[in-house]
Amino acid sequence: MVRLDVIMTRGGDAGETSLGDGSRVRKDALRVAAYGTVDEANAVIGLVRLNLEGDRVADAMLARIQNDLFDLGADLCVPGVGSDRLRVSDAQCLRLEAELAEMNALVPPLRSFVLPGGSPGAAHAHLARTIVRRAERDVVSLAAEDTVNPAVIRYLNRLSDHLFVLSRRLNGNGARDVTWTPGASR
Repeated sequence: MVRLDVIMTRGGDAGETSLGDGSRVRKDALRVAAYGTVDEANAVIGLVRLNLEGDRVADAMLARIQNDLFDLGADLCVPGVGSDRLRVSDAQCLRLEAELAEMNALVPPLRSFVLPGGSPGAAHAHLARTIVRRAERDVVSLAAEDTVNPAVIRYLNRLSDHLFVLSRRLNGNGARDVTWTPGASR
């Protein structure tokens, strides 16, 4: 259970923060950057949820994803793998894959790349997707130097695809997609 009685601790005033195991690291450490980017993605997913136009199924998916991203942040803030700490699981990745397959079945094949836009929800889903991709890059950089749960990278990779297809769903299953026209501005 989490209990936060005091938010202003002043503990980070010297440029360091505590990880989940109590160790202190610089605030620009790869691990802190990785879970910070995950937190940023979660915040933008909150914006997506505000722009769903009553789509309860999408809202339920995104609510689960937001909780998963807190699990993922908790996983990243404790170095190592295994242990009795909260870790992202393959089951969470499999759920994303199942939802992705369901949404993919509803959208037509692409004939061009999709530009962010169409509807507010879709545009925010694209923004969330790009931040998730950055989080994935941050975690891959961290994994090159320290141990990371491999399910974290898989989850972020699936999530970026999920958000892309969700953006198409939010654009009327692709009907309002804004597509790229190569060389249109020459």
